[in-house]
Amino acid sequence: MDKHSLWTLLREAVRGSRRNFTEGPLDQAILLLAVPMVLEMAMESLFAVCDVFFVGRLGPEAVAAVGLTESLMTLVYTIGIGLGIGGMATVARRIGEQDADGAAHAAVQALYIGLAASAVLGVVGIVFAPRLLMVMGASPAALATGSTFARIMVGGSGVVVFLFLINSIFRGAGNAAIAMRVLWLANGLNIALGPCLIFGLGPFPELGVTGAAVATTCGRGVGAAYAFSHLLRPGGRSYIQRHHWTPDVAAMKRMLRICGASLFQLFVGMASWVGLTRIIASFGSEAVAGHNISVRIFISALLPSMGLGNAAATLVGQSLGAGKPDRAEAAVWRVGLFNFVFLSATGLIFAIFGREISSWFTSDPAALDYASASLRAIALGFPFYAYGMVLSQSFNGASDTRTPTLLNVAFLWLFELPLAL
Repeated sequence: MDKHSLWTLLREAVRGSRRNFTEGPLDQAILLLAVPMVLEMAMESLFAVCDVFFVGRLGPEAVAAVGLTESLMTLVYTIGIGLGIGGMATVARRIGEQDADGAAHAAVQALYIGLAASAVLGVVGIVFAPRLLMVMGASPAALATGSTFARIMVGGSGVVVFLFLINSIFRGAGNAAIAMRVLWLANGLNIALGPCLIFGLGPFPELGVTGAAVATTCGRGVGAAYAFSHLLRPGGRSYIQRHHWTPDVAAMKRMLRICGASLFQLFVGMASWVGLTRIIASFGSEAVAGHNISVRIFISALLPSMGLGNAAATLVGQSLGAGKPDRAEAAVWRVGLFNFVFLSATGLIFAIFGREISSWFTSDPAALDYASASLRAIALGFPFYAYGMVLSQSFNGASDTRTPTLLNVAFLWLFELPLAL
């Protein structure tokens, strides 16, 4: 592929491609889907780094409060991503079958499920968030600093669910560029509002760590509204019209069967992270702060590679819907190779410069020691994460959520947590 052709494909990927991804050269299909998905996740990773960068200026107690709340938010992320997997797999299959009406119908049923989940999560967050922080082992100082932060974050979790869910619908339909723009808008607002509300810049009030929660929730809320508006625009692959809004209980049940297994699959991984955070909390706020910093840096590298995994899932779902299993399999191994190269190089950088990178986010000596040691250890697993992420997402794209669930149980609950203890 010459430079001109590559540049043309990159422009098409960012602007949004109308191609049929079940046909034509496989590498071009991967590029057109992966570029916007990687850019989408890159913005999410940038926000994760910026968030802890600004909060880190408030001291280890503030970072600990954010880290413990993030461990609570893993449940929200689990539900949002799990529902998204069911919606993405169903929509991708309908698009592969050239059934745009069926894809829109499936998208609406996913939205109904997301609405019910959001209502429950919001009530639980508003009422019980501070108590949940206590259960997670927050120190009295961290609890005093982060109670309002936790109440806003968990109470506003509905915007997270809808942001993940609608973007998954776009990915399944092959509209990766729209999902990218949605997340850039949401996290761009997060990054712009964060320092203003944390430190009281200009006309904004100084809210401290609470300001980070307000900025995040506002940014995600605007992003979710923008994403929803695109579902209602004519001409899209999953354009929702009035007749699609009829509830279909049978379709919801079918989707929930996929979502249920994917939710448990993600719950296994998220629960192991919560368990690790609870273990680390027994060593004090500096340990929690250092762990949170290393995890945010780790996620900043892992999220773009998740974009590659999402591209593989979309290609698998659409190819199977089009009756082309060989193309689905070839896409998995090809994307896995690209991810292996990217994460291996990133892991090497983290292993060599772990302390220097961690020092950008904290000046506390104890927290820095914890963060750099954690980051170097995590970096050793990057080459293995590369294929693991792509394969897991590919199974999900094929609606086989059982296989990655069993693998998560075996490796996280039967190996990781006991070894950590």
